[in-house]
Amino acid sequence: MTEWKNHISIDPSVMTGKPVVRGTRLTVEFIVDLLAQGMAEPEILANYPGLTGEDIRACLAYAGDVLRAEMVYPIGV
Repeated sequence: MTEWKNHISIDPSVMTGKPVVRGTRLTVEFIVDLLAQGMAEPEILANYPGLTGEDIRACLAYAGDVLRAEMVYPIGV
């Protein structure tokens, strides 16, 4: 499993603190959105040559960790 902490950085001076692929200005949100739109990993890597497959998997691992930590409280209707 990809250790996202080696690939993702959060710095208030880069992209207003959104998590980005380390050494780039590509946000985790952007990479996950590309995948959600159906773009395949090879296409992403061809369009963003600074990325690696590990970077893409790190974005997904980060998103998974954030969602696991999210607390959801149902609202009574």
